[in-house]
Amino acid sequence: MTATIIDGKAAAAGVRARVAEIAADFAKRTGRQPGLATVLVGEDPASAVYVRSKGKATSEAGMASFSHKLPDTTSEAELLALVDQLNRDDAVDGILVQLPLPPQIDASRVIAEIDPAKDVDGFHPVNAGRLATGLEALVPCTPYGCLYLLKQQLGSLAGREAVVIGRSNIVGKPMALLLIGESATVTVAHSRTKDLPDVVRRADIVVAAVGRPEMVKGDWIKPGAVVIDVGINRIPTDDGKSRLVGDVDFAGASENAAAITPVPGGVGPMTIAMLLRNTVVAAHRRAAMPDPEGV
Repeated sequence: MTATIIDGKAAAAGVRARVAEIAADFAKRTGRQPGLATVLVGEDPASAVYVRSKGKATSEAGMASFSHKLPDTTSEAELLALVDQLNRDDAVDGILVQLPLPPQIDASRVIAEIDPAKDVDGFHPVNAGRLATGLEALVPCTPYGCLYLLKQQLGSLAGREAVVIGRSNIVGKPMALLLIGESATVTVAHSRTKDLPDVVRRADIVVAAVGRPEMVKGDWIKPGAVVIDVGINRIPTDDGKSRLVGDVDFAGASENAAAITPVPGGVGPMTIAMLLRNTVVAAHRRAAMPDPEGV
């Protein structure tokens, strides 16, 4: 068996095109664009790249982009004051504070101060709780992108056995809750799971989000399973350079899986696409309009 490669770039392009249509319709009906504010504290190169790409994607989708760059000496009080300002700004529908933050700032406190209605990262405890109890919520972008790819590949997920490897608040836990919401049978596995290979071998769906390069071996994958690899790990190569790999041994898993996401080009593009989706959804809800369809 040779796995089908799940093209995250193509799927993300489809979502972004639909978001642009929704944003244009929203602007026509309300007289303003949906707005996303990004906040970057410090000089972390990877974070700077992510924030620039998010701002560019926001503008390309016909939405207003508000970028705030603060020095790494910014105090927690100063950042909280900016968050409060953005909470009260009617032009802003979504607020994204790029993580990680400098050590003098408590990220959990900052997240808790974001208006849950503008929490397009889906990290606020109110949104986490609403997701856990099956209520309407803004959902973390990466797991929502994973769910989108799974449903594109499989249609209904009801009754399928899914294993999520990883239990973070950003991916693992919300991913499990989203799969439960689709009536899958879900196991959350992690570094202390006993007989992890055997647990994974039961799964029709494997979502790997553990942060260890190529940890999930090809012979762990049940024939015909669908594999979503969330990991992004940089490893050295023999020529002194480096390359990106996921949490799954792609070559080995491809021999058993029915479909698999590559790294890069799989889940990554979906994260920004779902951030844009969350922003237009937040704009509609803040304007007391029905959720847009098709995203």
